[in-house]
This record gives sequence, structure tokens and C-alpha cells, in this order.
Amino acid sequence: QVQLVESGGGSVQAGGSLSLSCVASGITRGCLGWFRQAPGKEREGVATIWIGGVSTFYSGSVDGRFTISQPNGPNTVTLQMNSLKPEDSAIYYCAALSLGFWSSAAQCYFDNPYNSWGQGTRVTVSS
Repeated sequence: QVQLVESGGGSVQAGGSLSLSCVASGITRGCLGWFRQAPGKEREGVATIWIGGVSTFYSGSVDGRFTISQPNGPNTVTLQMNSLKPEDSAIYYCAALSLGFWSSAAQCYFDNPYNSWGQGTRVTVSS
């Protein structure tokens, strides 16, 4: 059973930076990622990463401003968010997709069935 524990988030003014972290347990192969949901909107993918590798995906709205990485090993994932905008305000969820031996990084894209979720952490960006 995969468990995800998030930390970080908070409030910042537009143009500022925040960092989110997630510690994952119970997963050895597959993908970790961040999704977000703003009030009244559907959940959307933000960034994903192949566990232990360098392959990443970003949504167009955050590409160039956000960076997903695993600086503390394969069981953690960090989302560094720079140049934040008010439209980035949302609840951010860490997500995991467990995959089998024959899987590949291409399966980390947002529309694949991520099946484990963290509790969510709020990010608020004021103008």
C-alpha cells in the first residue's frame, strides 16, 4: 500500500516562491507527481517524474517556473515553484502511480491512472 505524506505550501505574494515535498512509502517503480485543484475547477496535472530517473512532464501553465525533482532519493519528490501567480492558488496533491517491471517513463504522463494520493496542501498566491 502506497502512502504519501506532503509538507510545504502556504501563502506568498505574486512573484514569490514556495516548495512542496512529499515522502512516499510502499512504491518501488513507477511515477510520482503533483496535481492541483482550484475551487470550482477540475483537478489538473502539474508535474510528474519517473522514480529514480530524470524523465519529467510539466503542464504548459507551469513549464519554466516549476521544477520537480528527487533531491533526497527515490522515495521523495519536491516541487519548487518560482514566479508564482494568483492562478497557481490551489490545493496541491502528491500522487503516485505504481508500475510493473515492463513499464517506462512515458507512462508518467498526467492522463494515466495515478492511484495513490496525499492529503493535499494549500498554496495561496496573492496579487
